[in-house]
Amino acid sequence: MAYDEGRVRAEGAHHIILEGREDLSVSGVEEVESFDENTIVMVTNKGTLVVRGEDLHIEKLSLDGGDLRVEGMVESLTYEDGGRDRGGFFARLLRG
Repeated sequence: MAYDEGRVRAEGAHHIILEGREDLSVSGVEEVESFDENTIVMVTNKGTLVVRGEDLHIEKLSLDGGDLRVEGMVESLTYEDGGRDRGGFFARLLRG
C-alpha cells in the first residue's frame, strides 16, 4: 500500500488523557456539537465522543490543532459510534 500523505493529515492523532477525574485533555477534536455543565458532545477523528459529569467547563478549545481541555468531575467517556463513516445520528435512527 502506497503512503498517502493527505490521509495521515486528515485523520491525525487522537488521544485522551484523564488526570484524577477532574482534568481531561482530548486531541483529534474536529467539532464540539453541544455542551453544558453535565454533558459535552464532540466529533473526533475516531467518532463522536460524549463526556458526562458534573460542573464541566471547557477551559481550552483549539480546533486548528484539534485540542480540547475540560475541567470538572468526569463520570463517563462514551463513543456514540465507531467513526464518521457509519453515518450520524439520523442515519442510525433510520436504520432502526
